[in-house]
Amino acid sequence: MKKSTRFLTHAAIIAAVYAVTTWLQYTLLPHTVSGMIQFRASEGLMILAFFTPAAVPGLTVGCFLFNLSYAGALPLDILVGSLASLLATAAMWLSRRCTLKGLPMPGLLMPALFNAILVGWELDIYIGGGFWLNAFYVVIGEA
Repeated sequence: MKKSTRFLTHAAIIAAVYAVTTWLQYTLLPHTVSGMIQFRASEGLMILAFFTPAAVPGLTVGCFLFNLSYAGALPLDILVGSLASLLATAAMWLSRRCTLKGLPMPGLLMPALFNAILVGWELDIYIGGGFWLNAFYVVIGEA
């Protein structure tokens, strides 16, 4: 199999798993995948960014597909949430060799950091409450 075909296949599988996992969670536990305090089990897939660069577009597209197909998603979230995933996974891939006592701690903080800033800002625009409070809630969900 060509390298580009393998990369595209891996990215597509990761995107599908992210979107389906998030939809399954939404079906079983409504209102846990969106809002001020949210927890997406599919965010656990972010760890894949340490192992394959295909996780960067895969997780970005997976987040985009769920947000696009979820009627409760705020219009800005389709772009901002996907951008947060893109930046977090790219930073994780780039920092994968940066470790603290053998663990990629700086990279593990990237999803919480980018989502807190971008999604916290977005939530402040849509529902108010203050940027710092929204960012704090997003960090809790990401942790």
